[in-house]
Amino acid sequence: MVRIAILASGTGTNAEKLITRFRQDPKAEVVLVGCDRPGAGVLDRAWELGVPSFLFDGPMLRNGAVQAELQRLDCDLVVLAGFLRLIPPAMIKAFPRRIVNIHPALLPEHGGKGMYGERVHRAVLDAGAVKSGITIHFIDERYDEGEHLLQVACPVLPHDTPATLAARIHELEHTHYPSVVAQLVDQLGE
Repeated sequence: MVRIAILASGTGTNAEKLITRFRQDPKAEVVLVGCDRPGAGVLDRAWELGVPSFLFDGPMLRNGAVQAELQRLDCDLVVLAGFLRLIPPAMIKAFPRRIVNIHPALLPEHGGKGMYGERVHRAVLDAGAVKSGITIHFIDERYDEGEHLLQVACPVLPHDTPATLAARIHELEHTHYPSVVAQLVDQLGE
């Protein structure tokens, strides 16, 4: 069985979709939700769904404590779901091609440090883009530059606001992220 850890910083809607998806899959299990923000909604979602959580801070991520916890739990795959910190190189080496992220835009546009949530959608609108979407990718040592696994586009409508665009992007995330993670689970299980 593939053991999945989810790292998140926010409300946890993607984490919830992933946990729910893998409750129905005998090939994988979400064994941990790690969070770097006390009081984040993802912690409540993990609690309600009966998934253990691990609260940590930036120094714990950088000094290897998070990596050690993932290794202690024999995690096979690390899924970032709204996680806002850069993963340290040692952790990337410990989980090669086994840390995946989702970004709420079509990378390489509108990515990089500080580009998350409403900031991304505002940047898309300010740029006058006619489409946006999601990018699911492996991570590397830089924000939002890892190998792409899937991009899915949606139109930017003339009267969109960051909130209306975000709603369409969330639908894409909730539909496609669990499927891509399931494909990775299948590959790891071979």
